[in-house]
Amino acid sequence: MNSEIKTGLILGVIIAAGLGILGMIFTTLDQDVQSTTTFTEMNSLSPIDKSGFKKAPKLVGIANYLNTTPEELAKEIEGKVVLYDIWTYSCINCIRTLPYITAWDDKYSDQGLLIVGVHSPEFEFEKDPENVKMSIDKHGIDYPVVMDNDMETWKAFENRYWPRKYIADHEGFLRYDHIGEGGYQETEKVIQKLLEERATSLGLQMSSTSSLVEIEEFQHSLFRTPELYFGYKFAQNRNQLGSDEGFQPGKTISYLEPEKVDLHKFYPIGTWKNYDDSMELISETGTIKLLYNAKEVNIVTENSAELEIFIDDEPLSEEYSGKDIKDGQVLKVSEAGLYNIISSDTSSSHILEIKVKGKGFQIFTFTFG
Repeated sequence: MNSEIKTGLILGVIIAAGLGILGMIFTTLDQDVQSTTTFTEMNSLSPIDKSGFKKAPKLVGIANYLNTTPEELAKEIEGKVVLYDIWTYSCINCIRTLPYITAWDDKYSDQGLLIVGVHSPEFEFEKDPENVKMSIDKHGIDYPVVMDNDMETWKAFENRYWPRKYIADHEGFLRYDHIGEGGYQETEKVIQKLLEERATSLGLQMSSTSSLVEIEEFQHSLFRTPELYFGYKFAQNRNQLGSDEGFQPGKTISYLEPEKVDLHKFYPIGTWKNYDDSMELISETGTIKLLYNAKEVNIVTENSAELEIFIDDEPLSEEYSGKDIKDGQVLKVSEAGLYNIISSDTSSSHILEIKVKGKGFQIFTFTFG
């Protein structure tokens, strides 16, 4: 093969590879059409055509109004830029977003931003208004929170995720949405642009600011154990319970000590009742074993109990102690919700053992970071 043909072939390969890379880039951009297109349009000098945007749905099926009343909230929404935060208080991903949302409330509420927390529960205990009140007090939430106990507003938004943030402009058009954690700078820039639009439209003076809220963002482990569900319905189609006895819907089962413990699986020991969303300890004492990989471990529980925590057969040390561990290796749980039991600087694999003292203790999930 002469040099001219070789050169031509090499150039052809380079051009094809370049076109392939460009195609991948444009494909990736197309997968995030809502966020990218919205942000580009908001930075354009030309008038915005809103014919392609949906209006924010009405808040429907609300069981309780916290920090507001139905009448007050209806008046507040009118003419405001509204950030709808769909969350639930035992969801760790939701909790990690709250410092940003409360900071935006402090920073922009006087400039026309209204934040509405739409609390759509995952578990039954999250439908209790007293539990939700305790959570909003704990996290310093002053903005309105509506309790969407029957998930009707969740469905009206056609949502499927916790957490999710939708932002409507002052005319009620949904201009942006974000699923999950992260994207905080982009979200805040959208808030700023929509507030500028509102001020221009209403002929209002607005203090110009481009600074953004600065909060250290939680860095997830790249390889970590997925969320583990103790309820047979929630764990459907997930191979997460390692015990030979398996899930047995509605039954009370005596789970035996496992011969071995596999990664990403949990093993209850003792007598536990199987519910669709959890397991309840029926014996006076019980144990849960788990081989995990992460830097953070959280549990969602209900009812009072004393939990003694061990890592690799050793009592929990300060190196791995989570923020909710107040008494050495012991965690006393009472309020229904999420507890951080393991927290370390780096991700690693360990056998976690939780010795439970307290008949009636219920556990719903393990979550990891």
